[in-house]
Amino acid sequence: MPKRRLARVGIGVLAIAVPATALVFVAPSAPAAETTGVAATVGVTPSTGSSARSAILIDVDVPGGKTWRAAADRQSRDFRASRSSSPHAFGTVAYSKWFARQYMQQEYGWGDDQFAALEQLWQHESGWNHQAHNTSSGAHGIPQALPGSKMGMFGADWATNPETQIKWGLHYIKSGYGSPSGALGFWNSHNWY
Repeated sequence: MPKRRLARVGIGVLAIAVPATALVFVAPSAPAAETTGVAATVGVTPSTGSSARSAILIDVDVPGGKTWRAAADRQSRDFRASRSSSPHAFGTVAYSKWFARQYMQQEYGWGDDQFAALEQLWQHESGWNHQAHNTSSGAHGIPQALPGSKMGMFGADWATNPETQIKWGLHYIKSGYGSPSGALGFWNSHNWY
């Protein structure tokens, strides 16, 4: 079953959220809307382009000749890193790196420069292996949390789920070092972070 996307359509101060697929069916029933005092013609236009992150443009023609346009831009508003949108298999190093890049950008606004620092940092710590476990210290997972159970604040599956480990690791980095480059700088001086 395809994933449903919500699009927000604003008319004056009223905003509604409906599945984008339902909007295609609104236009033919516009006369029914007229009985409630709201007359509008709605059109849904998928944007074209090479990017997998596309936008759906919704044009609403309202009385008076004005057109309201709402864009559901998947990259900036609706996109959330998810297993179904990844080009990599869950549990692989490639998936973990992909998820970390997406998550850190959407949650912290960190870009490619910070991802490069994070990539180096966690390569040193665990090789991006979510099953990495240091038997002498007890540090666990991609960020090598010590003890590993600290990652439980982001999910009970902390021992086996790279997403949970990454979420905790980025939270830890933000709290303690401000950014991945700050954490990497500390690691370079102390050989731990």
